[in-house]
Amino acid sequence: MTKEQDGNPYIIIFALWLLVFAASSQVMIISPILPRISEQLGTPLEILGNLVTVYAVMVGVFAIIMGPLSDKIGRRKILLIGTGGITISLFLHGLVDSFWGLMVVRALAGMAGGVLSGAAVAYVGDYFPYEKRGWANGWIMSGIAMGQILGIPLGTLLADISGFRIPFVLFGGIMALTFILTYLKVPQPNVELSKDKITFKGSFDKYLKLLRRSEVRAVALAYVVMFLSVSVYVVYLPTWLEESFGVSGTAIASLFFVGGIANVITGPIAGKISDRIGRKKIIIISCLGLSLVMLITTYVIKDFWVAYIIFFLTMVLIAMRISPFQALSTQLIKSDNRGSLMSLLVAIGQVGYGVGGSIAGPFYVKSGYVSNTIIGTVMILIMAYIVWKHVPEPDFNSEKAHSPTAA
Repeated sequence: MTKEQDGNPYIIIFALWLLVFAASSQVMIISPILPRISEQLGTPLEILGNLVTVYAVMVGVFAIIMGPLSDKIGRRKILLIGTGGITISLFLHGLVDSFWGLMVVRALAGMAGGVLSGAAVAYVGDYFPYEKRGWANGWIMSGIAMGQILGIPLGTLLADISGFRIPFVLFGGIMALTFILTYLKVPQPNVELSKDKITFKGSFDKYLKLLRRSEVRAVALAYVVMFLSVSVYVVYLPTWLEESFGVSGTAIASLFFVGGIANVITGPIAGKISDRIGRKKIIIISCLGLSLVMLITTYVIKDFWVAYIIFFLTMVLIAMRISPFQALSTQLIKSDNRGSLMSLLVAIGQVGYGVGGSIAGPFYVKSGYVSNTIIGTVMILIMAYIVWKHVPEPDFNSEKAHSPTAA
């Protein structure tokens, strides 16, 4: 990063970290509190996966809409719009009294999440040089891990004590702090903004042009199967553990705590290593390892304590690929289209996440959790093949020399 760039990079990383912490926590909390939602709203378990789907669909739709606007008005304004919107929607969760009411506010949260989708990663791509993006993304995405370590356990306990609505209100308060910090301390990066007029046809043509590129199509498909594999595996894992071993919400909270530790340790290290040896190697290794862990889950967890080991390994392997894959994706395109690309990828990924959420419940109820693990395994192996065969690895020295923020 050069002296021409405004702002303190460490404060910027913290602001984006806090955003990721709050945004990811309000998504992840759905899984461990599904039984509480079912009890308190009188809703069958098999349809609760639709809470995941409606959020994912709204994220996808609004990510597509906001991508070109992000390139036009700059990442900072998008961050402010998104954090403000999601703050309001999360506070509204405290007022719901029915399943359909919860569906509506999850849709509103998804709309705001769509505004934010890809914004943090695109901001890193604009502000930091390529050789430091793995490091920056690693720290920022460790906010997901801290959500597991602190946010999800605390939210799960609060849901047990005070009802499922309270965790969402808590995360809304944290997002409000994020909005204030972004407003005060996060500048607009010194990059070229898009000069294209924002129209529906223009935006559609822009996305179509991106998808004509084979490497973009490959990464987009990889995002679909990556998100599908995670949602179909994780969403009903706590429910399966509660039903199989009779454990409490406190035990599930401790499971996410352990997984969060794995995530927070692995994310920055994986990002830094990928800066040195390349992104693809780390991504492929993590996919192969995760496929094995998913496949053996129901066969090795015969006592609840084994779930801690499996979930720890799962989070290590997921964290290994997040920041390298994002850093790899940001380099596929120049800064004036980076927001559109990241929004497109997140939107397409949310299709996979939504599909996973919709099918996870029926498969779980009809065929048992083993069917969820098999689907997750197949999808993650497909991702490994796509990245290995069809996603190019940018030349490090060339990208360093041409980075818009390089000295």
